[in-house]
Amino acid sequence: MKKAIRKSLVLVLLVGAVSFACLVNMSAQVQTQTTTTAHQASVETKVDRAEVVHVSGNDLVVKMEDGSIRHIPNVPESARVTVNGQQLGIHDLKVGMKLERTITTTTTPKTITTVQSVSGKVWHVNPPSSVILTLQDGKNQQFKIPKDQKFNVDGQMVDAWGLKKGMNISATKVVEVPVTEVEQQRQLTGSMPPPPPAPPADEPILIASAEPMPAPAPAAAPEKLPKTGSELPLVGLLGLFSLLSGFSLRAFRK
Repeated sequence: MKKAIRKSLVLVLLVGAVSFACLVNMSAQVQTQTTTTAHQASVETKVDRAEVVHVSGNDLVVKMEDGSIRHIPNVPESARVTVNGQQLGIHDLKVGMKLERTITTTTTPKTITTVQSVSGKVWHVNPPSSVILTLQDGKNQQFKIPKDQKFNVDGQMVDAWGLKKGMNISATKVVEVPVTEVEQQRQLTGSMPPPPPAPPADEPILIASAEPMPAPAPAAAPEKLPKTGSELPLVGLLGLFSLLSGFSLRAFRK
């Protein structure tokens, strides 16, 4: 028989079988089966909202929903945000954009069960410390029996002293290890800043031109003054003046 490598196991006897720790060699017919049982998972969702207030290169400054300002330096080029169905990078962000990050954490408790079993016939018992079994391949294997171990043999509880040569036993070791599996999913979405409000419908819209308006040209001076009247009134006025002078001289002479 090959040289034995001792390994401690705790075994549970089934129907004429025993619970004990064992030493196993490389040729022992020990079968191992591992199963994983998942239990009810818990899901936690966290949503962070922010508004872009400054972006320069790969540096980003956002205003959180609670009013705090957060500086995010060196945003990687691979970072993406979904805006209106499009994937945008850090250089596509604009001031006023709304960002929303959703983190979904799924926690799943699991139990990993490892079952190791061995079957054989009692070949020799050295109570209360060990027993040698003849395995299915015809080779003998020694197993160590824990202190004060009791065995159920044909419905009766016996100790190591109750094991007899020729008994067929099947021993099983069951180990259950609880583990927790945590999975996180991150999703970053955003929206463009709203457009400026439209003017009221009853107000006229003026569009300023960027080009300066030319100054109006001065009006040309007329070449000749317009004729406003004839000389006849002037002649009449002189005649009236002469007549009045004549009457005055005549009166003076009298």
